[in-house]
Amino acid sequence: LVKKTYEYAKKELPEKIFNHSMHVYYYGAAIVNTHFPHMSSMLETYFLTCLLHNIGTSDTNLSGTRMSFEFYGAYKALKFLTQNEAPKDQAEAIAEAIIRHADLGDTGTITSLGQLIQLSTVFDNVGLNAHLVHADTIASVVAAFPRNKWSPAFAACMREEMALKPWCHTTANEDNGLCADVEKNWAMEPYE
Repeated sequence: LVKKTYEYAKKELPEKIFNHSMHVYYYGAAIVNTHFPHMSSMLETYFLTCLLHNIGTSDTNLSGTRMSFEFYGAYKALKFLTQNEAPKDQAEAIAEAIIRHADLGDTGTITSLGQLIQLSTVFDNVGLNAHLVHADTIASVVAAFPRNKWSPAFAACMREEMALKPWCHTTANEDNGLCADVEKNWAMEPYE
């Protein structure tokens, strides 16, 4: 399942988005290994989640639906995982985490899988929680999977989605200045 998902993501995602997915995995794995070792048993499911979490932002998917990228991405991921015989609980947990990965509010509860992808996604996109990942880890990850100006590309992608779909979920975060925060990602600026 991991191999099929990796190949699917590599084929479907532009290089910048694929590399971001790998950043999110490696930063999350580092967070688990350093701060939450009791969560290490979920790293395979987390890897699948990372590979698929931005499937809704590919050019085809972003403009091919009226759904917000997180929701359409979760739908596509659930469909792919189910067709490839992922256990139902695992496939649904991944879809839930994809839907919730951009819910950056401070109310409610979330699964450990969802929280981990939130932590590592906002770290790669905005630079939040930089104290959780060592600078050597960042350098190694970016050397293997270059950012290639990911911050401005992602901000442009979010603006494109909001222009195409003024009702999309991204607008909830843009009210808090998400695109500007992505563009001024101080933690990743040296690696852009």
